[in-house]
Amino acid sequence: MPQKEVIYMKIILIKYGELTTKSGNRKLFINILYNNIKKALEKYDVNIIKNRVRMFIETEDNIDEIVNILKNIFGIHSIVVANRVNTNIKDIEDNVLKIAKEMEFKTFKVETDRADKTFPICSMEFSKRIGAILLKNIDNIKVDVHNPDYLVKIEIREDYTYIYEKELPASGGYPVGVAGKGLLMLSGGIDSPVAGYLAMKRGIRLECVYFESPPHTSEMAKNKVKALVEKLTEYDANITLNVVKFTDIQEAIYKNIDPTYMITIMRRMMYRIAEKIMEKEGLLCLINGESVGQVASQTLTSMKVINNVTNVPVIRPVACLDKLEIIGISRKIGTYETSILPYEDCCTIFLPKHPVINPDIDKTIAYEKSFDYERLIEIAVNTRERIKIKKDYIKFDI
Repeated sequence: MPQKEVIYMKIILIKYGELTTKSGNRKLFINILYNNIKKALEKYDVNIIKNRVRMFIETEDNIDEIVNILKNIFGIHSIVVANRVNTNIKDIEDNVLKIAKEMEFKTFKVETDRADKTFPICSMEFSKRIGAILLKNIDNIKVDVHNPDYLVKIEIREDYTYIYEKELPASGGYPVGVAGKGLLMLSGGIDSPVAGYLAMKRGIRLECVYFESPPHTSEMAKNKVKALVEKLTEYDANITLNVVKFTDIQEAIYKNIDPTYMITIMRRMMYRIAEKIMEKEGLLCLINGESVGQVASQTLTSMKVINNVTNVPVIRPVACLDKLEIIGISRKIGTYETSILPYEDCCTIFLPKHPVINPDIDKTIAYEKSFDYERLIEIAVNTRERIKIKKDYIKFDI
């Protein structure tokens, strides 16, 4: 195949990772990843080239800035900033030597991946050949195959060859959108943003729902949740937040229900509302930050009784993580400091001293008959506020 003229020396090379395990859906996954990258880099002058095994980004813009954005895009296993040269022996040798002379190292190792099987020298022999050139032309260096200061990686492909040193880890997972769209119950605490992050990592695009209870909850608490959504836009640039006024339902529960069952019934109402929002917006699953046994409403018995009101799939990404693991992820994704701000949400303002941990389903249903919750739910769903939050570093008053 005739080679194209090399326009850019520096190029960003993207490796897919888990996407390579797909066969029939691989093209779909790669196309969604391509569109996600294109959207994330819309402010930059880039040319994105995709194929079944790699994606390449050509640009003359700030490569470090672009790499930092790419690190947060799910579906990318690793990122390489490479020097691209024509696939012929002399060009590869000359450029490897030129690049190495700009580095400071005492020990090195060469690794060659000969993807182009028409290239006349096998991988191992070519690595030896390049190693000999470096030893001959650079003083005071030696080979160390176990722990080198400088690792020279060479990927020989049919059109071009890529020379690089470091492979930067990215977020992995599936591209956001390949699994459809779900509704995240976002409370403002530590767990639910982490649940949203983990759901996006499995390819689920998010909408969020937040239950406010003015005047019992403040505008600051609402802004805190908006700020958490904005943090999540690091991984998907546009997320819609549904804000549901929960005051009338919560006050009805407070007036009519045995205090020990208030949280159980409140959560059942939230599930009912969430299901109706899902129906209206065409969402496929409900996502929350429940962790088994962490609070009274998260015992297995409580989960069963609460889940009883819906047949939609309920995904609990942090269900089997302990609190320290969840905190670790929240710090990593930048939501922790916002989550711990001291603004109460509607789940805590009427919290009883001794909530039931093993609720009885028949008793729960009997309590619910004490007020007209269906009418209140319809009002809450129909009067909800829909806020589109974009990745533009909005600052909320929190």
